[in-house]
Amino acid sequence: MRLPSTMTKEEINKVVGDTIMKMGLEECADNKIGNWHLRGISNGEKKRVSIGLEILTQPHVLLLDEPTSGLDSASAFYVVQALSNIACNGKIIICSIHQPSSETFNLFDDILLLSSGETVYFGEAKMALKVSSSNFAKGIRTAEIRETLIKSYKSSELMMNTRRRVQMLQPNLKEEMLQEVQVIESKIRSSTTWKKQLWTVTQRSFLNMCRDIGYYWLRIIFYILVSITIGTLFLHIGTDSHSILVRGMCVSFIYGFMICLSCGGLPFFIEELKVFYVERSKGYYGEAEFVLANMISSFPFLLVISLFCGIIIYLMVQFHPGATNLAFFCINLFCCLSVVESCIMTVASLVPNVLMGIGTGTGVIIFMMMPSQIFRPLPDLPKIFWRYPMSYLSFAAWAIQGQYKNDMLGLEFDALIPGDPKISGEQVLTLVFGIPLNHGKWWDLTALVTLLLAHRLVLFLVLRYSKRPKSTMLWLYVKERMHLAKRCVLSNNKQSTSFRNKEAPHPLSSQEGLVSPNLAI
Repeated sequence: MRLPSTMTKEEINKVVGDTIMKMGLEECADNKIGNWHLRGISNGEKKRVSIGLEILTQPHVLLLDEPTSGLDSASAFYVVQALSNIACNGKIIICSIHQPSSETFNLFDDILLLSSGETVYFGEAKMALKVSSSNFAKGIRTAEIRETLIKSYKSSELMMNTRRRVQMLQPNLKEEMLQEVQVIESKIRSSTTWKKQLWTVTQRSFLNMCRDIGYYWLRIIFYILVSITIGTLFLHIGTDSHSILVRGMCVSFIYGFMICLSCGGLPFFIEELKVFYVERSKGYYGEAEFVLANMISSFPFLLVISLFCGIIIYLMVQFHPGATNLAFFCINLFCCLSVVESCIMTVASLVPNVLMGIGTGTGVIIFMMMPSQIFRPLPDLPKIFWRYPMSYLSFAAWAIQGQYKNDMLGLEFDALIPGDPKISGEQVLTLVFGIPLNHGKWWDLTALVTLLLAHRLVLFLVLRYSKRPKSTMLWLYVKERMHLAKRCVLSNNKQSTSFRNKEAPHPLSSQEGLVSPNLAI
């Protein structure tokens, strides 16, 4: 949100309060009692919120594309009435609208009717009703009416007067353009700080995650049920000779199921991306704030999942005892799930819909699990591609490898033949599972954290350079043109004039030389 930094807190609160009242959003305000924080807001309320955000920036010109679509008649009237009040305060409001109600239509001063890209009427709003009603009453076909209206407008005095008026204003256009450049640049310099943007987006993302039952709450229940299932299936493994392979299967089972369950958050993230693309195009915040906010807001939920699931599985299966080993298992599971979620978010930002996202995301996750110990020991993998480099890029390989070491190092298993010496965990890791011992489990965890940061960086780059809105490119072009105009004006030693104290503009139809022609068919 970009509000002038010179405004006091009381002034900002007053502007926000007035905007909330104009848009009819009192029940959704934070200081009102209600259940909106549980149910969220409706589509109509979302539309009014998006318009309110634009009003808060206090623009000189406000362009709106169908601001009343999806709203009921009362909400549409309130929105257009609020825009009309803003226009009376000296702002320029231009909006497109389809099939307005009579009450809403009467709020407009001037209208421009288009048909197939051609102007068929421009002038006083009430005159358009007379023209259109008289034309359709004669039973003429729509195509003939459109052609007649287009020809009448092109040959009217209105079009000529408009062109002459624009030519008369051209000497002052450069000065006005310079004034607009200074206003826009002052807004850019006084934009909200990066920390404030990050805090606001994080707060909203966390609130949305709490509202959505299916995003984390339902997944937490599924994770706990899966953990109890794993605990009962591998209850009290022990350290006999038969438990060696069973421990390996248990670790693979844990990470395989936990990783696949992470696809459940993809639909919510796709919806969150839609909001991000709209707000990024308006300059509210950037990709870095969005990625960091999502990472911070999801941290508590992933931590709860890792702690609950880790403790349940660890105590029921009875892995290597010790508080340090339990902590490593929970941290390792947390990092693994975080990497998977980052991978799913990257997929969601590249696919067009939820169905393709779920299919593509599941395929990518399974592909990343293939070069891990879930399917084959690392030494048995083909050297080309699967062993090098895929096993080093696979988050599942590092997570499972670290848990193998965390569980088996320091343990002793019964020999296969009674009377033989016991088998150490180091021998099991190297001979049975092919796990290298040239580095410890904490190095595996460090590699997993590095993959987490790398996936977040990839997500940032994907959001940065894919699906860039056209408005951003147009803004860069306009900004360049404004700087050229600024240099041109300064070279001619023209000083800009302030028009903040100008009177509210009158309707175009009431200005001299801009009277609508009397169209008749």
